[in-house]
Amino acid sequence: MKFVVSVYLILCFATSIFIVMAIVQRTQHIFGSDEYYVRVMNGFTNNSSVPLVIWCSSEEVDLGGRALQEHDEFSWIMRPNFWSSNYMKCTMKWDKTRKSFDAFKVSRDTERCGPHRLCSWRVTQDGFYFSNDEVNWRKDFIW
Repeated sequence: MKFVVSVYLILCFATSIFIVMAIVQRTQHIFGSDEYYVRVMNGFTNNSSVPLVIWCSSEEVDLGGRALQEHDEFSWIMRPNFWSSNYMKCTMKWDKTRKSFDAFKVSRDTERCGPHRLCSWRVTQDGFYFSNDEVNWRKDFIW
């Protein structure tokens, strides 16, 4: 009888290890183990007198604020994982206009940022443009 119980416990333990390994592997597939390079660029033309102000933060980290002159950029690396919020929200201010948006959101951007994991934003007078190659831009938001 002790032998049967021992075999049963060993099988339960082995099954538990298998389930945990499957969950970990699935989590790495969902959240990725790679880094994402996120850039926000001032795409305004002729705004040298009024900078584009950006402030980015998540639940875990505050990247702080910057005043971006024409063609300046603000960039950082995102490392998605199971334990963090996996997003970065930025607030943009230009003159008296203000807009907040998710500069990186793992559920939206893991596929969208492409094989090079580049998530670029260009902010202009008429809106916020996204690109994963910095050649082809798509308008995602307006002011």
